[in-house]
Amino acid sequence: MKKYILAAVLSVCMTALAACGGTDSGEEVSTEKAPSTETASAKTSQSDNANENKEIEIADATGQKIIFEQAPESVAVLSSGDLDMLLALDANVVGRPSSQGEPAAELKDIQEIGNPHQPNFEKIAEVHPEVMIASPSFKQFAANLEAQGTKVVYTQANSVEDILQTIDMFGTMLGKSDEAQKVIAGLNEQLDALVGAEGENGVKTLLVYGAPGSYLVALPNSLSGDLLERAGGENIASDFPQEEKYPQYASLSTEKIIERNPEAVMLITHGDPEGVKKAFEGEMDKNPAWKNLDAVKNGKVTVLPSHLFGTNPGTKVADALQVMNDSLKEAKSK
Repeated sequence: MKKYILAAVLSVCMTALAACGGTDSGEEVSTEKAPSTETASAKTSQSDNANENKEIEIADATGQKIIFEQAPESVAVLSSGDLDMLLALDANVVGRPSSQGEPAAELKDIQEIGNPHQPNFEKIAEVHPEVMIASPSFKQFAANLEAQGTKVVYTQANSVEDILQTIDMFGTMLGKSDEAQKVIAGLNEQLDALVGAEGENGVKTLLVYGAPGSYLVALPNSLSGDLLERAGGENIASDFPQEEKYPQYASLSTEKIIERNPEAVMLITHGDPEGVKKAFEGEMDKNPAWKNLDAVKNGKVTVLPSHLFGTNPGTKVADALQVMNDSLKEAKSK
């Protein structure tokens, strides 16, 4: 019996994972955690709204400290989740992630500048933002932008707390801390009401992130893993060894999964959800032992919404928790 379904096709997932954040990827894969809310945004005065000319200092997800002489007047962004948070604070966004299909009306006048794994530097140069918001995987391109006077600020979304800290950091950077705290308070109220409220405690769950033919298992230190824990589910892969370059994920071990017999299998993908589900079911058909899993026998293999789990959901993170609660509840139904 194979111990692993995946070995050599990680590059497909790497691209999607880098995009959160993004992928545009729902979940960042930097090994570093953002500072706590108290230190994520160093306050330059008792009220950063009191004097717009006061220097502003922030610390981003990689820990680098960035100083602004005043709140930046233009921002470009490569992650849809970061875009969502910036728009919630009424930031002047001059560059946004390229989208498939018709963009929302409020985005039509914002220049598309590519995505996290394929930034369009010609378009970025055209809008010439004071600040570029990106995932840590963008570091390889940062020097060129910084030479042109653009400051690069890194974010990550490996947990709900990461998202809240990013909103706090954006608020400080933009001189809109009061507005940011209102957004955070609203999200915390929603999240507190949802924690375990509708989910079923102890549902043994396997979270699979991937594309057809290439799969990884999401660990508790990923955003989806954090949401599963908050909803009261049990991540059967909690002790799987981390991928060296992507510590929020592990290789998919058929032997361990069969041994632990999940009640629910949830698939996370950056795109083509039905294609991923069909391909994954094909993988299960290759190994008859999969058919004996409770999740498979009871038809509890589901695809989570890509805009909430395959990418950083931004201020919609409470919606993601609601979906996780509902999915766990459904897994318990017969």
